[in-house]
Amino acid sequence: MSLWFSHPLFLPSIIVGVTILLWATSLLPEFITALLFFAAAMTAKIAPPDVIFGGFASSAFWLVFSGFVLGIAIRKTGLADRAARALSSRLTDSWPLMVASVVLLSYALAFVMPSNMGRIALLMPIVAAMAKRAGIEDGTRAWYGLALAVGFGTFQLSATILPANVPNLVMSGAAEGAYGIHLNYVPYLLLHTPVLGWLKGAALVGLICWLFPGKPHPPRDLEPLPPMSADEKRLAWLLAVVLTLWVSESLHGIGPAWTGLVAAVITLLPRVGFINGDEFASGVNIRTCIYVAGILGLAITVTQTGIGAVVGNALLHIMPLSEDAPFTSFLALTGITSALNFIMTANGVPALYTTFAQSFSDATGFPLLSVIMIQVLGYSTPLLPYQASPIVVAMALGKVPARAGMLLCLALAAVSYLLLLPLDYAWYQVLGKL
Repeated sequence: MSLWFSHPLFLPSIIVGVTILLWATSLLPEFITALLFFAAAMTAKIAPPDVIFGGFASSAFWLVFSGFVLGIAIRKTGLADRAARALSSRLTDSWPLMVASVVLLSYALAFVMPSNMGRIALLMPIVAAMAKRAGIEDGTRAWYGLALAVGFGTFQLSATILPANVPNLVMSGAAEGAYGIHLNYVPYLLLHTPVLGWLKGAALVGLICWLFPGKPHPPRDLEPLPPMSADEKRLAWLLAVVLTLWVSESLHGIGPAWTGLVAAVITLLPRVGFINGDEFASGVNIRTCIYVAGILGLAITVTQTGIGAVVGNALLHIMPLSEDAPFTSFLALTGITSALNFIMTANGVPALYTTFAQSFSDATGFPLLSVIMIQVLGYSTPLLPYQASPIVVAMALGKVPARAGMLLCLALAAVSYLLLLPLDYAWYQVLGKL
C-alpha cells in the first residue's frame, strides 16, 4: 500500500478521477469543477502550468469564445430571425420533421465547415429563433431536444467526415506520424457514413422525438421578408468571408479558431462592429469558456503525466483480443476506446489509442488500418456529455440541464452499441476490412 501511495501517478490519478466524477455526477457546477481542477493540479504540481492551463491556448477554447461573440451579433442584427423565418415556413409542420431538419442541417454543414464549434455557434441562434417562431419556448423539453439535436448532430455525425472534427484530425495525424498511413477522404466517408452517419442520424432523430416531445405551430406571419438592414448586410458579408476562410483552410493555413477570433474582434470594434461592451458582458458565457478550458486541460494533463498510457496498457492486457473471435475483438477494441473516453475525452483518445494500434492488430489479426478505424465508433459515442466538448458547448448555449444531456447520451450510446455496432462490424466485413 505504501508503494502505491508513493507512486508518482497516485496524486495525479486522484485529482483526475475526482474531477471526472464531479463532472459526471454534476454535484458542482461544471465551471467550479474546472476551477477546482486548476487549483488542485497547480497546488499539487502534477504537471507544468502550460500543460494544466493548456486548454486556454487550445484552438477549441477560442472557437467557443468567438462563437459566443458571433452568436450575439447574429441575434442582435436580426440575421438569426431572418434565417429562421426562411426555414420555419417549411420545416415546422411536424415535430419529427423539425428535429430531422435540424439534425440534417447540422450534418450537412459539416461537409463545408471544418469546425464543430463554429458550426454550433452559427446554428444555435438560428435554431433558437426558428423554435421561438414555432411556439417552442426556452426551458421546455422540446427546446432541450432541439439544442441537443444541434450538439449531437454536429459532433457525433461529423465523425464520418474526415476533416470535420478534432478527434478525426488527431487520429489522422497520429496514424501518419506513427505508421506512415495517410487517410483518404472518400474511402473514410464510405467506411463510416452508412452506419455512423445515416443510421445513427435516424436513431438520434427518433430518440429526441421520444425523449423530448414537442408540438410546433406553423408560423402565422407568412408575409414576404422585409429588405435586409445595413447591419444585416455587413454581418452577412463578414460571415460569408469567415465561412470561405474556414472551408479553404488547407489553402491559406489559418486555423478556424483564429479566423473566428478575428471576426469576433471586428464585431466588437466601436463604430465598425455590432456589439457594445454591455452586450458582450451579458452575452459571453465565461462559465462555459472556463469549463471547456478545464476539459481540454484535463485531457492534456492525462496525456503528459502518463496516466493515459498506463490505462491503455492495462486495457490491452485485460481485454479479450484474439484472432479466433473477430466479433469479440471488434467489440473489445470499441470498449477500449469508450473506456479511454472517460479519462481523456474524445479529443485525446485517438492520440493514445492509435499508438497501441499495432499491438491491437497483432493480437486480433485485423489489418492495421482497420484497427485504427474501429476507434471512430467509440470516441464519437460519448457516454457522458463532458467527454465531447462540442456537446457541452451546445448545451451551454441552449441552457440545457446536465440531466437532459446525460439522458440522451446514454440512450444513443445504448442504441449505438446494441444495434449499430453489429451493423458496423458487418459493414467492415462487406468492404473486406476484417
